[in-house]
Amino acid sequence: MVWAVKPQSFQEAAGAFAAVGGAPWREALHLSVMAGVRLAAIARAIGADPAHARLVRSMPNTPALIGRGIAGLFAAPGATEADRGAVEALLAPTGRTLWVATEADLDAVTALSGSGPAYVFYFIEAMMSAAERAGLTPHQARELALATFEGATALAQASTEPPAVLRERVTSRGGTTFAALESMRADGVAEAIGRAIEQARRRAGELGAEFG
Repeated sequence: MVWAVKPQSFQEAAGAFAAVGGAPWREALHLSVMAGVRLAAIARAIGADPAHARLVRSMPNTPALIGRGIAGLFAAPGATEADRGAVEALLAPTGRTLWVATEADLDAVTALSGSGPAYVFYFIEAMMSAAERAGLTPHQARELALATFEGATALAQASTEPPAVLRERVTSRGGTTFAALESMRADGVAEAIGRAIEQARRRAGELGAEFG
């Protein structure tokens, strides 16, 4: 059973199924892609024992639409290795999967990769706007910004070195990249990104408490 309804609609949907499902319903493997609905809440809604229910929570992201997503996964104690394999196989067409150790870790996954595509789009928007102000056409700005993100990400994926080393290799003291990065440091960009992700993580926890 895959739960892909809006979190606020879950209780109603679960009630309708539970009324006719019986034991097979409670004992089936359940996969949730609902944001904020915790496994304990799902177990209660389907009338299952939280300690033995076959439940898995997933936090995917929108690149799954083109098979380039990544989904954070957490399994309840009752989920078997076969259940984990079934979930991985089901989600394989959407991209990669990553298991986390605790359900609370899904809040961090939500803040980083779940919401992360919006951060990237926001940065691309800013780069495109700056390029247009510098005299490039909207088409040129889009092509350059998107190709830069695609290429840099591919390089980071292919390299065994951390991003910090790759960044340093592009940065010559006194050069153009150095000037740009110094401006970002002065504006506290890294700290702002950290605060934003922390706010998203906290909000994910609040939603979990609300829907739980």
